[in-house]
Amino acid sequence: MADTNPSPLKHFVLAKKKITAIFEQLLDYVTEGTDFVNETYENPELEHIVTEAGLAEIQAYKNKLAIIGEVLSRRHMKVAFFGRTSSGKSSVINAMLWDKVLPSGIGHTTNCFLSVEGTDGDKAYLMTEGSDEKKSVKTVNQLAHALHMDKDLEAGCLVHVFWPKAKCALLRDDLVLVDSPGTDVTTELDSWIDKFCLDADVFVLVANSESTLMNTEKHFFHKVNEKLSKPNIFILNNRWDASASEPEYMEDVRKQHMERCLSFLVDELKVVDPSEAQNRIFFVSAKEVLSARKQKAQGMPEAGGALAEGFQTRFQEFQHFEKVFEECISQSAVRTKFEQHTVRAKQVLDTVKNIMDSINVAAADQRVRSMEQREDQKDRLEFVRNQLNLLTDDIKLKIKEVTEEVANKVSSAMTDEICRLSVLVDEFCSDFHPSLQVLKLYKGELNKHIEEGLGKNLADRCSSEVNMSMYQSQQNMIENLKPLLPSGVQNQLHVLVPCRKFDLSYDLNCHSLCADFQEDITFRFSLGWTALVSRFLGPKNAHRMLLGMAEPAFALPRSLASTPCIASTPTLAPENPSQEELMVSLVTNLASLTSRTSMTIIIVGGVVWRTVGWKVISLSLSMYGLLYLYERLTWTTKAKERAFKRQFVNYATEKLQMIVSFTSRNCSHQVQQEMATTFARLCQQVDITERNLEKEIAQLSKEIDQLEKIQSSSKQLRKKAVQLEEELDGFTKQFLQTK
Repeated sequence: MADTNPSPLKHFVLAKKKITAIFEQLLDYVTEGTDFVNETYENPELEHIVTEAGLAEIQAYKNKLAIIGEVLSRRHMKVAFFGRTSSGKSSVINAMLWDKVLPSGIGHTTNCFLSVEGTDGDKAYLMTEGSDEKKSVKTVNQLAHALHMDKDLEAGCLVHVFWPKAKCALLRDDLVLVDSPGTDVTTELDSWIDKFCLDADVFVLVANSESTLMNTEKHFFHKVNEKLSKPNIFILNNRWDASASEPEYMEDVRKQHMERCLSFLVDELKVVDPSEAQNRIFFVSAKEVLSARKQKAQGMPEAGGALAEGFQTRFQEFQHFEKVFEECISQSAVRTKFEQHTVRAKQVLDTVKNIMDSINVAAADQRVRSMEQREDQKDRLEFVRNQLNLLTDDIKLKIKEVTEEVANKVSSAMTDEICRLSVLVDEFCSDFHPSLQVLKLYKGELNKHIEEGLGKNLADRCSSEVNMSMYQSQQNMIENLKPLLPSGVQNQLHVLVPCRKFDLSYDLNCHSLCADFQEDITFRFSLGWTALVSRFLGPKNAHRMLLGMAEPAFALPRSLASTPCIASTPTLAPENPSQEELMVSLVTNLASLTSRTSMTIIIVGGVVWRTVGWKVISLSLSMYGLLYLYERLTWTTKAKERAFKRQFVNYATEKLQMIVSFTSRNCSHQVQQEMATTFARLCQQVDITERNLEKEIAQLSKEIDQLEKIQSSSKQLRKKAVQLEEELDGFTKQFLQTK
């Protein structure tokens, strides 16, 4: 078994664990910082706090650190063995592991990549690429059989061989050894390098000492050197035991191989200095070393068995290779793999600190400006509210004055127009006939004519003055409230609150107002009984008297005075008698009238006969008859129409006078509504301004709170960056500085 001295690889393992932990913290920190910066940048309320360049920079760092973290997440060091087919790569690995782990020899040419790493278990197993199945392997022969029998394995695929750490001391230090197919069996070198070599820490070129370095081997490592900066390369000239058969040429051949290998490493690849290159080239026999170590493990002497001359020299050189190999990894690999990452981590932290400082400063400046704006908006809101309260009272008084003025104007104008109603009725011309259907149409058209005429006359007398008064009042409102509105709204006031032309609606509704009008166009003799009674007793008393004398079945048509209307003294108006009362009154009056009339006629007739004589009586009766005949003949349709219009004027005048106050109030109410609507629209704009100011104040308060949180978060993130810098400095002192 291997000696129990601590391996120099422990230094690398500890450094890797330390730097991996630091980079995990750094990735978490940058992720937290990226989320913070991205959230701040995407917040539409916080402009100019984070620049797009700063966000892109920290996001790029997050992605790069994630990639570095994946590389550092390996808890092992990887050594890749390359060379031509059957050069002894598997034998070298077995010799280093002190056991025959990988199949080698005739019939066991490796056609895929074999990754050998340790397992804490006591059983060996293998896993193929793309599969999670653990295939048990007890012996090397079983491993070789499994590799050859698996038809799914393609050339160039990766097979993981897990070997118990208890059997191989080298695997206890988390070292992975990768065996490869021959570089002369494929042209897919680039894919090999990309897939298996980018994370390798050391490359071992196993060359056949019985021949010189071939172009295929050189070509492969040239490609490796292009993709990796100065890789660690060792060259093992294997099968050097063959030189024992020709000892006289051994030194010359060794010198020749050494010169070619030095030229390859120093001049062609330029990966090492000439002084250091001497410790990168060795002449060994892996098969002899493996045999000797297996004998030692079994308790037998190392030099036992059939070994070629010079075995001890070759064995010691192999041990020297292992020592230099481990020292190279423990000393230079830590520096080459972690020093650049450490420097890069410090650069990332410096940049992130600068970003956090710029965010803190920008947030502080924006916070001061926001606080000033909030105070200005609060003062503006208080001014708007106070001014609106003062202007509201003044505008209400102005609206009251205008409405009272409109009411007086409309009332005066309507009274004048009612006095001129007869002129308006006389201007009406239409076909007139006393039939019921024609009279109905005639009255409808007359009502329409009066309503239109009165409305037009009132509009001509009132509308222009009302419009002018309203326009001046509206302009006064706008000018008073305009300073309370934003400039943008002030320019749009003519659209938001248009001063439209206002037309009063008088709504006289003559058709309904005169619906109860009943005309009386029957012939009435001017010296007839009814006319005389009406002349001496008055229309109302005559109507009552005649109503008492009339028979119910032949009731007289209602005259103008009989048309229902509002009585001047409603408390004196008698109730309408019932039919029984009318009958009793009729009988009584007829009896009384008959007796009294007969006696009166006899007495008066006798007196007149004696006084004037029969000639005068005859002449009077003739004149009375001629007058009746004249009036009867002149009672034409035109006369009836004149009587109809006269009666209608009297009736309509009375009705219209009743609605003068109502119409004036209605017009003043329309003006009040129009002006109140204008004021309400202006107040609505002021209310919108107040709500906008309140929203802006709330928004500024919210923005100030967010800016305070951003300042606090940026300071905390900066402190974390300082703590990580201290950890990186500690790592540099412990692992990177030359002791």
